Amino acid sequence: MKRLFLSTIALVAIVVSVNAQSFALGVKAGAIGTKIDGQSFDNGYKLSYQGGAFAEVDFLGKIGIQPELLFSQTSSTYTKGNPSFPTSISTEDVKLQYLSIPILIRYNFAKLFTLNLGPQYSILLIKNASGTDNVNSAFKSGDVAVVAGLQAHFSSLRVYARYVIGLTDLNGSNVANTGSWKSQQIQLGVGLKVL
Repeated sequence: MKRLFLSTIALVAIVVSVNAQSFALGVKAGAIGTKIDGQSFDNGYKLSYQGGAFAEVDFLGKIGIQPELLFSQTSSTYTKGNPSFPTSISTEDVKLQYLSIPILIRYNFAKLFTLNLGPQYSILLIKNASGTDNVNSAFKSGDVAVVAGLQAHFSSLRVYARYVIGLTDLNGSNVANTGSWKSQQIQLGVGLKVL
């Protein structure tokens, strides 16, 4: 499945770049607030980071695509134990590191602004929990999400804000009554066009 997805991305990128009216490459970095919705996870957003590379390909005047390759870290706090026995409750800090591949439609609606919308597939690279519980083995290896955002252009500088909502149930554990886990992110960052 991952190979098919990556092969499709490569094929689309080649076809689109051949027909492109404009093409740019750049690097980006930013802060992300991540929340995992689900039983036993903290309700608030936790601050993490991301960085990577992007391409901008415009081929229909105001419309184009923006594929990206991003390394991101997300974090949350997991609570375990029986609420009926308060002394049995403990928490674990969970850090998940992903390689994310968003393929975004670009709509250049003004000289300085672009709307972005599209799917994102994330591959779980590293999962780490602070305790010795089975939280490390509880997460699935991939996540499919939808990305929506706004990007401002100032010559070579890009400033972006995005909202990402996960569609995949991240819960890969076999433990009963743990429910569904889905991610949400708010992303803020800057990019620099280098080519």
